[in-house]
Amino acid sequence: MNPPITPAPAIAVAEPIAAAAPAKAARLASIDAYRGLVMFLLMAEVLSLRKVSQAFPDSGLWKFLSGHQSHVNWVGASLHDLIQPSFSFLVGVALPFSIASRAARGQSPRAITWHAIGRALTLVLLGVFLRSTSRGITNWTFEDTLSQIGLGYGFLFALGFRPVRDQWIALAAILAGYWVAFALYPLPGADFDYTRVGVAQDWLAAHGHTGFAAHWQKNSNLAWAFDTWFLNLFPRERPFLFNGGGYATLSFIPTLGTMILGLLAGNVLRSGRTSGEKLRWFAVAGVAGLVAGAALGWLGVCPVAKRIWTPSWTVFSGGWCFLLLGAFYGVIDVLKHGRWAFALVVVGANSIAAYLIAHLFESFIHKNLVTHLGPNVFRSFGAGYEPILHGAATLFVMWLLLHWMYRRKLFLKI
Repeated sequence: MNPPITPAPAIAVAEPIAAAAPAKAARLASIDAYRGLVMFLLMAEVLSLRKVSQAFPDSGLWKFLSGHQSHVNWVGASLHDLIQPSFSFLVGVALPFSIASRAARGQSPRAITWHAIGRALTLVLLGVFLRSTSRGITNWTFEDTLSQIGLGYGFLFALGFRPVRDQWIALAAILAGYWVAFALYPLPGADFDYTRVGVAQDWLAAHGHTGFAAHWQKNSNLAWAFDTWFLNLFPRERPFLFNGGGYATLSFIPTLGTMILGLLAGNVLRSGRTSGEKLRWFAVAGVAGLVAGAALGWLGVCPVAKRIWTPSWTVFSGGWCFLLLGAFYGVIDVLKHGRWAFALVVVGANSIAAYLIAHLFESFIHKNLVTHLGPNVFRSFGAGYEPILHGAATLFVMWLLLHWMYRRKLFLKI
């Protein structure tokens, strides 16, 4: 039987300085469980559901599961698309709790500020490091989740001192300003060669935009133009022309909006509201975010595109984050049904370690399972199921590593 879920030491990717919290904040298991689900979905890429779907092309189930383990081509969302916004959102959620914790430990504002600056820089560089593995030289690119969080972390840290009203104002200013900047950037001309920036004609025909929405076209928008200048300031193996997925450095700005939404949610959890009032707030905010984000896309204000993190995507994905956090909080912290989430808490309590294991050790574990168990062990149920069985074994080993760390209270902090 799994042991009861107990609050783990804060590993937070966000622990800013505090205004004046008198006592250490109680750690909510629901936050770790939600974060654990997010990291599990990231680690579960090793299940290779797309390969299984290709082995069973007539199966609607495998096609559905494969679709939700892949990013959408441009507009819309799958379950996989909610990983990065959820992780960023939870950085903001952790903020008020970290404020109370650091204030209770008596740390000086100066020390905490320098710690926050160091954390932001570490996150940026760690993201660059992860994008540079197997490269000949450092790959100076900043679209990794950790880099995006690090670039916006200092602003989030500063907002942690401000009243809730100012946080809402900052959110509105960020999203509106980012939208205006894209809308004012000139549209590509009729003779623009999309193949030169990695956008095939068949992709453009299926997923491209026309009219006003073309301001958010893949690899011909403001953020792409910025990167063709900014990223070429760094030493590179070859000049930067485009990102194959359309991802961009400037996405950290609307990603900061996602983190502010998390900060607002964390304020609600820390407030004196009753549990029922908190749950209603999350439900209303979640539905409002989904409706508003979808409406912005449907009305042509800007497409709901995760890859360049449009303002409508910030609002839409934020709606999902509010609903998911509310669901975890209601079940685990209000109804006290938390034993089922133990496996998720193990992952969520050590999210940075989980992120690094998924990026640095997954391939090593995957290969060595075959080395030690034999090449045919995962074909017991047929070659079509080999990818998911091999992946499940790899995923289990990664979880065992995190469980070992959890038992020994080894939490990787930044």
